[in-house]
Amino acid sequence: MSTFCAELWPEDPTPADFENCRECGLYQHGSRMVWGEGNPDAPIMVILDNPGAREDREGNSVVCGTRQTLQQAAGEAGLKKDDLYVTYILKRRPVRAYNKDEVRQTFMIHLEQQILQKKPKLILCLGNVAVHSFFRNSEGDVKTLRGTWHNVQGYQTTVAYHPLAVRRRPNLWAYFLRDWEFVAEGYHTLTD
Repeated sequence: MSTFCAELWPEDPTPADFENCRECGLYQHGSRMVWGEGNPDAPIMVILDNPGAREDREGNSVVCGTRQTLQQAAGEAGLKKDDLYVTYILKRRPVRAYNKDEVRQTFMIHLEQQILQKKPKLILCLGNVAVHSFFRNSEGDVKTLRGTWHNVQGYQTTVAYHPLAVRRRPNLWAYFLRDWEFVAEGYHTLTD
């Protein structure tokens, strides 16, 4: 079991230019902008679809199931908290229906700028939304792309199931852990 499971990771502050961004329309959902969390200088960038619940109804910080599952797998694979930076396709949590294609295209501009700034050594996309958005196609999915490295937009990228899918379908845990071990091996190969 990981030594950093169920831990609140520090949030990376949203750049001032984007804090009050209204381009995508998700600001109308009342959710705040979440740029990323973890080590902003980490060699491994993890891309999820959107931020999960961060506060309970009373406003207290919580570690949602997505983060618990992600942290557990990363820890069991031998990665440290400082190795990881988690970010999102959508920087705001949607709470009702929205124009998915249009909003994702808007946020992809922000993500691409973020990647250029962070310069990760490896990227891990979690879930089909992140895969389709970052890979910019719908020809592959997690099931067919996992377990191999892909050069996407100039970055060594691999994929794994979304942590919530793993929580809902525990039979996916072994695959999820194997994919995190694949990332850890790739990272250690780069640093050896």
